[in-house]
Amino acid sequence: MIIKIGQMLINKKLITSEQLEAALQEQAKTGELLGVILVKKGFLSEEDFLKVLSEQFNVPFIKLKETAIDPSAIKKVPAKFAWYYKVMPVKFMDNKLVIASSDPLRSLDDLRIFLGYDLKPALASEAEIMEAIKEHYGVGAETVEGIIAKAPKETREQEAPKETGKIEDIEKLAEDASVVKLVNQIILEAYQKRATDIHIEPFRGKMNIRYRIDGVLYNANVPADIERFFLAIISRIKIMSRLNIVERRLPQDGRTVIKIGQEELDLRISIIPTRYGEGMVIRILPMSMLFSLERLGLVPEDLEILAKLIKKPHGIILVTGPTGSGKSTTLYGCLNDIKSSKNKIITIEDPIEYELEGIIQIQVLPEIGFTFAQGLRSILRHDPDIMMVGEIRDFETAELAIRSALTGHLVFSTLHTNDAAGAVARLLNIGIEPYLVASSVEAFIAQRLVRLICPECKEIDTAVPDNIRTIISQDIAKSNTGLKHLRAAEIKFYKGRGCKDCNFTGYKGRTAIHEILVVDKAIRELMLKKASTDELRDKAVSQGMKTLRLCGWKKVIDGLTTPEEILRVTQAEE
Repeated sequence: MIIKIGQMLINKKLITSEQLEAALQEQAKTGELLGVILVKKGFLSEEDFLKVLSEQFNVPFIKLKETAIDPSAIKKVPAKFAWYYKVMPVKFMDNKLVIASSDPLRSLDDLRIFLGYDLKPALASEAEIMEAIKEHYGVGAETVEGIIAKAPKETREQEAPKETGKIEDIEKLAEDASVVKLVNQIILEAYQKRATDIHIEPFRGKMNIRYRIDGVLYNANVPADIERFFLAIISRIKIMSRLNIVERRLPQDGRTVIKIGQEELDLRISIIPTRYGEGMVIRILPMSMLFSLERLGLVPEDLEILAKLIKKPHGIILVTGPTGSGKSTTLYGCLNDIKSSKNKIITIEDPIEYELEGIIQIQVLPEIGFTFAQGLRSILRHDPDIMMVGEIRDFETAELAIRSALTGHLVFSTLHTNDAAGAVARLLNIGIEPYLVASSVEAFIAQRLVRLICPECKEIDTAVPDNIRTIISQDIAKSNTGLKHLRAAEIKFYKGRGCKDCNFTGYKGRTAIHEILVVDKAIRELMLKKASTDELRDKAVSQGMKTLRLCGWKKVIDGLTTPEEILRVTQAEE
């Protein structure tokens, strides 16, 4: 039978005789299925192999991603059976159940006895089967079923326990292997979907789990019965992060480190008391990341400008933008690019988001009086060459940072302002004298994150409204850049159609758009005159600065994102 399969693959010119021989030799050593070996070695795709199996065994091959799943079929097969046998129910009609499997030789007799239905097999890839199980049953569905079957009484508790004994029961349940597995599945699913945060939210008689992906929240696909384990899930995560599982009246913050594959993840846990229980948010941060200027999404001209700025011997470089706009990532990229054995770099942060090798990183602790300002004073006595202050929040921190720059240090920090020019007004408003700002700041960098078009379902967008083309034309005409003579009518627009890879949003991944205001002689003169934000912006634009909106249009022209996404994250140019 095995040789016949191999010969069929050769006859169809899917593999060569040499490849078949190599696979058979490995099969003799490992005992693995021939198809598994051929796919693993990259000799042919799993889909091609399954199509040949389909022909040989006269079993239909289906692509689950393109197949409508019958809800009544799902109800006929418990999640634990689907996971154990790695099968997906597809259709139920006339007491016959169509079951998708990746192995035509797998016996379905046990499943037929358990279910009591006549089973009709179909072939599908194992990856698509497991993805379909998660999509239609929910993450951890088989674990939830197992816990309910094993300990139904403990899992019916809906209200917060009021007796010590019940609290102990919840703690015991939180340590149960099944609950541990359920929490691990939730975190793993979030990681695999590229989520940056997990939101666990209690409501009357139910709970929500949501993942933040590319800056947008999506409901996690979990089984309905998971709300019965709300207390156990919260308690398990509290135990992981060494928090007080009995305390439910006060906010708590904690952290823990987990490992998925070869990657270590830092989980930051935030808990707040709500009317129906404790709400929890888990921030997922890689312990280490590859930071570089090239990965920041800068257009070539801006990359050249920033590369020159960070090599200056002294001065301040301020990155501005709202929370979640990627300011810290930009600062880490700058520091990673200039670190060397010849300079000492110290950061003071709240919190330390990523670990950077070769750089001293300090965590502020306001509860014991260790603030940014206090930390900055200590840093100055530690002989640094370059410093990073996580955020300038007050006059004291701003003044210390500026005086550090004036005494020969290169300082990086962040401000919360809408654009680069607005950062000048922000510094003046907190009490810094104009001459100090003008003589110390080298550049203001504003940035936002925009979603990228999903490469799997990217297509030309022929329905861009005329008013958007008009806006783009007007913004480009007002600029003093290489785009000035480009007409919007000549631009080819793209969009994402929406697919499973991008959660049917049309977007997958993010990049940054930037606005770099370099403080030159003309800008300094305007600062000393206390010029308005509009005057500073107009002068910078006339000298070639690309605004956030214009940088966004450049990403649209390059086919990376959509006009709607740029309009969502930037304000109109006045």
